[in-house]
Amino acid sequence: MAKTCWEVKQRRTPKFKVRAYHRCKICGRRRGYIGRFQMCRLCFREQASKGVLPGVIKASW
Repeated sequence: MAKTCWEVKQRRTPKFKVRAYHRCKICGRRRGYIGRFQMCRLCFREQASKGVLPGVIKASW
């Protein structure tokens, strides 16, 4: 879990546009962000294995 102060700081409009960054909507993690689903890789894997994300299936070949 991310610190609450970092999540609050990220919500503010940055002084410069290039300073903006993304955070996971579920846990607030900054690294490993998947933009299409707006969550980090850890939350994505957990949600996908539970079957919560429609259209996402585990690859097998």
